[in-house]
Amino acid sequence: MAEHRMVDVNGIRLHIAEEGEGPLVVLLHGFPESWHSWRHQFGPLAAAGFRVVAPDQRGYGDSDHPEDVAAYSILHLVGDVVGLVHALGEERAFVVGHDWGAPVAWHTALLRPDVVRGVAGLSVPPPFRGDRPPLRAMQERFGGRFYWNYFNLPGVADAEFGADPRSTLRRLLVGASGDGEGAGRYEQALVSDPDRGWLADMPDPETLPGWLTEADLDELADSYAKGFTGALNWYRNLDRNWELTAPWHGARVTPPALYVYGDKDLVPAFPGTPELIERLPGLMPNLVRDPVVLPGCGHWTQQERPHEVNTALLEFLTGLRDS
Repeated sequence: MAEHRMVDVNGIRLHIAEEGEGPLVVLLHGFPESWHSWRHQFGPLAAAGFRVVAPDQRGYGDSDHPEDVAAYSILHLVGDVVGLVHALGEERAFVVGHDWGAPVAWHTALLRPDVVRGVAGLSVPPPFRGDRPPLRAMQERFGGRFYWNYFNLPGVADAEFGADPRSTLRRLLVGASGDGEGAGRYEQALVSDPDRGWLADMPDPETLPGWLTEADLDELADSYAKGFTGALNWYRNLDRNWELTAPWHGARVTPPALYVYGDKDLVPAFPGTPELIERLPGLMPNLVRDPVVLPGCGHWTQQERPHEVNTALLEFLTGLRDS
């Protein structure tokens, strides 16, 4: 069973779950999730001889929630990972991320390859910095209806999601899964009417799919007792991140890498992303294999397909550890 404690990292306190002994593997969750999204990975990875640590990232769960929006930039988030590795007494680690955790993992490998033994991303592919700020680009393309832009409205999504956290999470998790209506279409990411909110047209399912239990939903809802603002502040830094990463424009992730995604995930269906995924093997010389595609899997990769994800991760991690 995972043990829980608080760790002082990068000027804040992070709550972590930890299990096993051996080379360190840091698991980074996404939105709207918590360390609990990795519940199916702890046992198998620990049994294979790894020390598995999953934090609630800043702004989430029992970890600190800084008030300043600017405190959630990609440099802060990478700093948290590097600081966590060192706070745990290690110099290097394997870093695995899902959803927002994937860009944090990819950028940790990009900015601090000396700290990363290997990097794996689930759902969100490796970063290739575009020529325009992403919030501005999506605002112009979708007229403010893309969810990034909706989240960027101060206090709006915070209030909508916080009105009934359990219902919010149930709608988002089921809706973006392989079991959701319209699974795998990027149109799921569009808000039909920002004045009505993102959840207005999102069904509230009467029953949960087999991969999500009521107890899982309770655990996740409890982690949002402090609200959604900290988590939403990550999105409010997208253009700032674009500015801050200008020195790395054109740079490539160099540590050994693995990319896994579901064929019913809306994120890999975003405009331009299918073409990027197709080109990844040529763009990333240290991608250890072609992207792993999970049939029928939606956005919540490691929760919807734990066996397949664990198999891919163990092959990747043990291959690097034992080489």
